[in-house]
Amino acid sequence: MSALDPRVDAYIEKSADFAKPILNHIRVLVHSACPDVEETMKWSFPHFMYKGILGCMASFKQHCAFGFWKGALVFESVPGFKKHEGKAMGQLGRITTIADLPERKIFIRCVIEAVRLNETGVKVPAKPKPAKKELVVPADLAASLKASKKALATFKNFSYSHRKEYVQWITAAKTEETRLKRLKTAIEWMEKGKSRHWKYENC
Repeated sequence: MSALDPRVDAYIEKSADFAKPILNHIRVLVHSACPDVEETMKWSFPHFMYKGILGCMASFKQHCAFGFWKGALVFESVPGFKKHEGKAMGQLGRITTIADLPERKIFIRCVIEAVRLNETGVKVPAKPKPAKKELVVPADLAASLKASKKALATFKNFSYSHRKEYVQWITAAKTEETRLKRLKTAIEWMEKGKSRHWKYENC
């Protein structure tokens, strides 16, 4: 087995008694599949590294967890692996005993595939960004903007986030009086080309 990180030793030692054999078993399997793997601590729990992150493991009060960094790609290429659906970190579900882990051969194949993906520089496809919801402009703001060509032009040229800041500021008013004051101020500021937080933009 390649060099072990003493911080991982300490992490395992501080884990619950049920978790220690599970974490040690995972550790042995990863090192067996990738002799050149390195260990480190990221975000307060153990990670396995080889030309990037291979995977990570963690222990909790009543279960352990393990996940491959490129899990979706790993499991597509390893027959026999079944991803666990559930509320647990990683892709192996809630691990309470060694028996909850995939078979040794399958787990090692997954590690080897994770190594291959890192060696070839394959990246996990980025998740598509959710479409921005259409911003609903309240009637009173729309009417005020319509009455001021300068403010309307500014509002239209603003980014989605700047427009949203004004809408939220006005609609968050708890009284009609406050809302009217904010509406008046918003129009005055936009007539001068100012964003909602213009005071802080040059700080």
